Amino acid sequence: MTTEKIDPKVLNLYDEYCHGFIDRREFMNRATVMTVGGVSALAMATSLLPRYAEAQTISFTDERIKANYVTYPSPGGTSGEMRGYLVQPTSGSGPFKPVLVIHENRGLNPHIEDVARRFAAAGFLALAPDGLAPVGGYPGNDDDGRSLQSSLDRNALLQDLVNSAEYLDSHELASDKLGVTGFCFGGYATNYIAAQLGDKVQAAVPFYGSGVSAEEAANIKAALLVQSAENDQRINAAWPEYEAALQAAGVNYERHVYPGTAHGFHNNSTARFDEAQSEIAWDRMVAFFNEHLD
Repeated sequence: MTTEKIDPKVLNLYDEYCHGFIDRREFMNRATVMTVGGVSALAMATSLLPRYAEAQTISFTDERIKANYVTYPSPGGTSGEMRGYLVQPTSGSGPFKPVLVIHENRGLNPHIEDVARRFAAAGFLALAPDGLAPVGGYPGNDDDGRSLQSSLDRNALLQDLVNSAEYLDSHELASDKLGVTGFCFGGYATNYIAAQLGDKVQAAVPFYGSGVSAEEAANIKAALLVQSAENDQRINAAWPEYEAALQAAGVNYERHVYPGTAHGFHNNSTARFDEAQSEIAWDRMVAFFNEHLD
């Protein structure tokens, strides 16, 4: 089932579930009693749940990449240590353009690992940190992952991600310009890291993520490529205020709104995925990083 076949009321309900406003049971119960054209919306709701095995695009055994898990210090973070999924191209010995890939609000799930592998296949050195690593790592399903992430101290978690960016920036295989991208919570974290690290970040690509405060935005030195869904009321309503902050700070930014898409349109593990628009967004992002990380 594709996004255009899913009623907006069901997409909005799923958005509430994804962002932790309701749990899985409430999501399914409300979908059961919701009707669309006189028919239960349950099938639509069920189609939105992630299917990671089917969605994998780059196998971990792909000959173009080499992937492994790395640990590194994280002072001021949740536990003082972090773990991430580091993926490099097998072609060439480096240095490679480094890109930090930040997960949504549920830890390092298989989809984000797949995105990291896509970057490596495209010639980048990608690190996907697991914000849940200090408390045992991604637990194997998104519901528990979401609960676990919401239980963490948010400031400590963000510090873990800042430390991950600095670890990647100083990696022996990394070239000297750093890129950051992320999705939903990771989109906010992308903006946050760009603000915290200033001129250490040269390019940042937040996907449907909240902005930072005007005070924080004043420290952004990176070029920003803001990727937005057309049907994403919560995020889009906050954009004018963030744009004003970026303009006041003289930040080099561009924003693209992808027609007909919903929040999460780049995630190919759920029915929110829009293949055509996701491909445009991906190609635009890769070109942006290639331009600004040279």
